[in-house]
Amino acid sequence: MATTHSRLPRSSRQPNTDNSGYVRGSLKWAIALTASLGAILEVIDTSIVNVALNDIQATLGATVSEVGWIVTGYAIANVVLIPLSAWLGDVFGKKTYFVFSMAGFTAASVLCGLSVNLPMLVIARILQGLFGGGLLAKAQAILFETFPPAEQGVAQSVFGVGVIAGPAIGPTLGGYLTDTLGWRWIFFINLPIGIIAIIMATMFLRPDPPQRKISRQRVDWLGIALLAIAIGSLQAFLEEGERDDWFASSFITTLAIAAAVGLILFIWRELSIKYPAVDLRVLRHRTLAAGSLYSGILGMGLYGALFAVPLFAQGVLGFSATQTGWLLAPGALASAIVMVLLGKISSKVDARLLIGTGAVGTTLVMFQLAEITPQSGTDDLFYPLLWRGATTVLMFLPLSLASLGSLPKHDVSAGSGFYNLMRQLGGSIGIAVLTTLLDRREAFHKAILLAKVTAFDPQTNQRLDTLTALFQNRGFDAATAHQQALAALKQLVNTQAAVLSYTDIFRFVGVVFFCSLPLLLFLGKGGARAKAPIAY
Repeated sequence: MATTHSRLPRSSRQPNTDNSGYVRGSLKWAIALTASLGAILEVIDTSIVNVALNDIQATLGATVSEVGWIVTGYAIANVVLIPLSAWLGDVFGKKTYFVFSMAGFTAASVLCGLSVNLPMLVIARILQGLFGGGLLAKAQAILFETFPPAEQGVAQSVFGVGVIAGPAIGPTLGGYLTDTLGWRWIFFINLPIGIIAIIMATMFLRPDPPQRKISRQRVDWLGIALLAIAIGSLQAFLEEGERDDWFASSFITTLAIAAAVGLILFIWRELSIKYPAVDLRVLRHRTLAAGSLYSGILGMGLYGALFAVPLFAQGVLGFSATQTGWLLAPGALASAIVMVLLGKISSKVDARLLIGTGAVGTTLVMFQLAEITPQSGTDDLFYPLLWRGATTVLMFLPLSLASLGSLPKHDVSAGSGFYNLMRQLGGSIGIAVLTTLLDRREAFHKAILLAKVTAFDPQTNQRLDTLTALFQNRGFDAATAHQQALAALKQLVNTQAAVLSYTDIFRFVGVVFFCSLPLLLFLGKGGARAKAPIAY
């Protein structure tokens, strides 16, 4: 590899670049828009399919467990490719690999829309996840290598708008397309956007420099295989664990063992060879190691907590998919606005201060959401969700700068891949933990409430008499009215138990964010105060 230094000889500089190799003029903003467009497509497709699962199940004649693999297959393929994106970019060239990933993602999206049966759709989603895994981390790495440190805040804010807003935009867009045009259009919508992104990438991304030839003997096939086993098994374990009652299932137990053994062997392999598929040595940078751990916690809050709100809105409040999407839309808009504003000041403020403010703010928002009741409505959720969108951004953008901004330029791709992998896994772990916690706490609260709802409790008898009289006034005979009253009372208990379980998980997320504050001590200052990445 060529020796790295902070200034490029004039003869080796590409047109439209400065002495340090960063892009100048309007071209850098075209590159930022191109890279961000690819990342937005990948993030939106992570959640856009969730609201259409019922329609897909009815069309293709699949069971609930079978249709779940449409989501699981995408997620597994996605997380396996993210850490490999740096190596693949080195082998084939960053621009070539990004354009190839974008084209493959677009083609796989069309294949998803044309699927005539479930196996075809699952395979197409796996392909979509494989190609999409190369978009997210590579897009962020491209931005770090295009913009100088003083402009990283604004550049990363463009990227961050899509990553933050994507989980909220996905269900909204997916619900609308499913209700109006049918579920196949949640995939067909990627075709025109993908073609535009491919054209822009071809036109604006910098040409790849001559690549080092990597022989077959230097390709770490064993490391790639161990990564697929470890991360794939872990993701499947997290996605399917709650559905199969965790370790009560031999399949889930096997996945857990495969993930643990595969991860240990993968780490040993990558640290013991000269040319690893995933450069784990990049974690020698303290800021990246701490920032990646914090990224996992952020992923849990970003995806995990956001996953709980639609469940509450649809399961307790009876919202439709479209109504739930509109409930989340103001928070996504707040994220976009704060992201743009933050991009202009992030280089002037210590990133740790902003991250700490966001963590404390998110903690307060989670405890505010924990005050929900069965009577809560859109007005009660509007401001907490609005503030959630704003406070999450205060962590997302500065954390990217604090974790990756001080890395040498040749470590940015590997660092970005690991950082984004941790956020994705954090989201999966968060959803798995919160789903299990939600189920267990609901059973716990239901048992306590039912212990109090007995024939010997005066308040229960009074409520039952009131409900019976209400149904009799609606024309039911005494026996039927009594049965209806019992059913209504049971529904009240179930609803109250569900609400109490949601308050528990919101408090849990708040406590996790508050307990994450000591990690700030290991992060860098970020922004322009960070050491500038070394150019080639």
